[in-house]
Amino acid sequence: MALRVRSLASGSSGNATLVEASGTLHTTRVLVDCGLRPAELARRLQQAGLEIADLDALFITHEHSDHVGHARTLAQRHRLPLWMSEGTRRACEAHAWELAPDQLGLARDGEPLVLGELCLHPFTVPHDAREPLQLRFTDGNRQLGLVTDLGHASRHVVDSLQGCHALFLETNHEPEWVRRSSYPEFLKRRILGDQGHLSNAQAADLLGQLQHSGLHTVIAAHLSERNNQPEQARQALAPVLGCAPEEVRVADPAEGTDWIDV
Repeated sequence: MALRVRSLASGSSGNATLVEASGTLHTTRVLVDCGLRPAELARRLQQAGLEIADLDALFITHEHSDHVGHARTLAQRHRLPLWMSEGTRRACEAHAWELAPDQLGLARDGEPLVLGELCLHPFTVPHDAREPLQLRFTDGNRQLGLVTDLGHASRHVVDSLQGCHALFLETNHEPEWVRRSSYPEFLKRRILGDQGHLSNAQAADLLGQLQHSGLHTVIAAHLSERNNQPEQARQALAPVLGCAPEEVRVADPAEGTDWIDV
């Protein structure tokens, strides 16, 4: 068995993360979120050595446009099974979503979801969406935690991510940069609030609660293009990991990452 992850994009302009598990006979690939246009998604999949036809399912974490923006088009055009929470479904229906009943599956907090060689463990997070879910993946051997778009690390989040061997972790902003930005006040309050996004310091604090001898890979993700820089995220996470800042991996907002083995 082998488990690996590749970010295709990670930021406010669009998000898409590919998780793959290879067994002795089959390989399963799940795309988490689809904020990329189909043509751009196809281009980035090609860079990963894949085509859209190689995807087995699409999982949407919540209804914000940088995560769900092109999911309906992708699912309809390629008949991809689409998973999301009931709250996310209702939020999407408000925008006139239409999908065949046999295409749409509902995921729930705490209920494992088996898709081929992958088992997904959805869990709720504090974010300003209807019923946002983030994920822990396993192939039965290794554990990958994917957690972005949350305003703070609740006890439930911490408990849900214990034992991961790799983490795809939101390090969104430097609070002072947000306060000094040209954003309108309501947007500043949203980002900095308990239902907004994790700062670099909050991400480091969460990482400290998840650190264990088996956690060997951390990818700083969902960086704000205006209110953060890779160097800031690296400097925040490196002391927790006990490594040099340049050793911390960062998902580029526009291009994501290469394949990363879990």
